[in-house]
Amino acid sequence: GMARTGGQGDSMSGDIFLAFSTANPVVLGSAKPLPAHSIPSEALSPLIGGVSEATEEAIINALVAGEDMAGAGGSFVYGLPNDRLRHLLKEDNRLQD
Repeated sequence: GMARTGGQGDSMSGDIFLAFSTANPVVLGSAKPLPAHSIPSEALSPLIGGVSEATEEAIINALVAGEDMAGAGGSFVYGLPNDRLRHLLKEDNRLQD
């Protein structure tokens, strides 16, 4: 999702990443065989796709909600012009009415 919006998520980006594991628990020192359970890769694809789409949507929502802002030392950042953005997204068939 970040890559789709131009981000890369480096160590100083301020982005927060969460991960989870589908690995089986391991009992150290056990002499008995342990059962192993797995989820087929194909079953994870919808989850991965959904997380990616949700991340992309959150980034776009944050960009669209941004407003002009004055900062320290005379710095100034302009908010994204929403009317121009909507026009560009429609031209690229990426906006659903």
